Amino acid sequence: MNNINIRNVAIIAHVDHGKTTLVDAMLKQSGIFRSNEKVEERIMDSNDLERERGITILAKNTSVFYNDIKINIVDTPGHADFGGEVERVLKMVDGVLLLVDAFEGVMPQTRFVLRKALELKLKPIVVVNKIDRPDARPIEVVDEVLDLFIELGADDEQLEFPVVYCSAKEGIAKYSLEEDSNNLKPLFETIIENIPSPDGDINGSLQMLVTTIDSNDYVGRIAVGKIYRGKIRKNQQVAVVDRDGNVRNAKVVTLYTFNGLKREEIEEGQVGDIVAVAGISDINIGETISDIENIEALPFVQIDEPTLSMTFSVNDSPFAGKEGEYVTTRHLRDRLFRELETNVALRVKETDSPDAYEVSGRGELHLSILIETMRREGYEFQVSKPQVIYKEIDGVLHEPIEYLTIDVPEEYMGAVMEKLGTRKAEMVNMTSAINGYVRLEFKIPARGLIGYRNEFLTDTKGNGIMNHVFYGYEPYKGDIQERSRGALVAFETGEAVTYGLYNAQERGTLFITPGTPVYQGMIVGICSRNEDIDVNVCKKKHVTNMRAAGSDEALRLSPPMELTLEKCIELISSDELIEVTPKSIRMRKKILDPTIRKREAAKKKQ
Repeated sequence: MNNINIRNVAIIAHVDHGKTTLVDAMLKQSGIFRSNEKVEERIMDSNDLERERGITILAKNTSVFYNDIKINIVDTPGHADFGGEVERVLKMVDGVLLLVDAFEGVMPQTRFVLRKALELKLKPIVVVNKIDRPDARPIEVVDEVLDLFIELGADDEQLEFPVVYCSAKEGIAKYSLEEDSNNLKPLFETIIENIPSPDGDINGSLQMLVTTIDSNDYVGRIAVGKIYRGKIRKNQQVAVVDRDGNVRNAKVVTLYTFNGLKREEIEEGQVGDIVAVAGISDINIGETISDIENIEALPFVQIDEPTLSMTFSVNDSPFAGKEGEYVTTRHLRDRLFRELETNVALRVKETDSPDAYEVSGRGELHLSILIETMRREGYEFQVSKPQVIYKEIDGVLHEPIEYLTIDVPEEYMGAVMEKLGTRKAEMVNMTSAINGYVRLEFKIPARGLIGYRNEFLTDTKGNGIMNHVFYGYEPYKGDIQERSRGALVAFETGEAVTYGLYNAQERGTLFITPGTPVYQGMIVGICSRNEDIDVNVCKKKHVTNMRAAGSDEALRLSPPMELTLEKCIELISSDELIEVTPKSIRMRKKILDPTIRKREAAKKKQ
């Protein structure tokens, strides 16, 4: 197969605009599956967390054949927190499918990834999806896309983008809205005609850039990347150049290509193709696999720096080690440093304490996905309140700023603007209502967004949509008040009982139910006032020989607040920790003993 018969394309889109559904339809129509094969919905979202949250976290590869031309498709994350994934992936492709919802139109994450693609001079195709929606407005959306291209500084050639109208759910595509169509042929044809085939010298010496690392139990680490020059063969001796220019020798033990969703073993891969190489045990993202006789490294894309950090530490609560499989410092350290091999936007730093590590990422979601993944793997540990990463520029303290876009019904606009005002948000733009929704755009410090999402959903009764992308660093905007309500803290270790909880619920909102094991210093609820209160949830009623009407069965408890990881990250104060185990998520005070805690608090006030 010569390299003219390959097209490498990435699909970029905002969260939930249907790109994974579109890839499903392309796979089905290109005959990848047998006619009687049962295919899961959202095939590409293989990770449990992706399926639960309906988002793509990891970039994935697949391929389809159309008229003997191989189309390598890379599915990219749409969420800004996974921008590190996006930036690497764009190095493998020659064009992008920009997928936009026919109703929602251009959204912030679309802007983020598209800017990266245009900077790399990739050829764009605009796919307007969900044209079957009753409220679709495809023509206006194409105008919005054009405005965005102009705003992002697209060149003349990029501005001449082809448009395909699509319903991924129905599996149809068309060149114009008036056409009849019952398949995706117009989309396949547009890709073949408009995305350039990869260029590069097939007879030159080998150059391949590693953009993704995978692994399995049989062959160990697998390096996935694109061949920029020459050919790569099974059992070939190669040179590996790391990002600092150091060279080491290695051997290609096994070579794979992508066919549909499967990896197929091949003897040889050539320029332009995306292949997977097994057998190089210490290979990393950003390294070049090169000809041993002519060693040349390829440049690697610059990845945006992290903006948020949390401290991950060994669990030292009274319940430590009861629910997790991996609980020691060594387990935690090995797992975090292993994550660095594939998660390029993450940073892990050792701290003064041998049991704690500072983990920095691209945002709240980026870090919470890592925490949730580790928890499901059997790890038990503690994390601190997220802190933003400040920078000193020309002697002035700067902080990360996010560009926040909010779509909200007009009646909730006042409440949203008031809340964002206290979080130091600055309004940049306001667009008049479409279907009763107003679009508000703000620049806001990253720390002002920590824990805002749940408050926003409450204020808009679930009708608001918020999205944000990293904007840049600006001078420090001043103090933002932490959580305005105190915590209800367990006074002693034991098991919560109805009587104790009934008395405690008058003080605020509880997180726990009767029968929940608690320990001294564990947070069992949020106080209705701006102070921490110790409560005895294990307190039983004094027993008398008279059976009173007010016995435990008659005590009514309000439903507790469900404590999810996101909820904890939103609520946590700087003197608290989140205890994460495979079975439970708890909040606790850093200092468990109430006497020592009060003494330390008094010292701080002095």
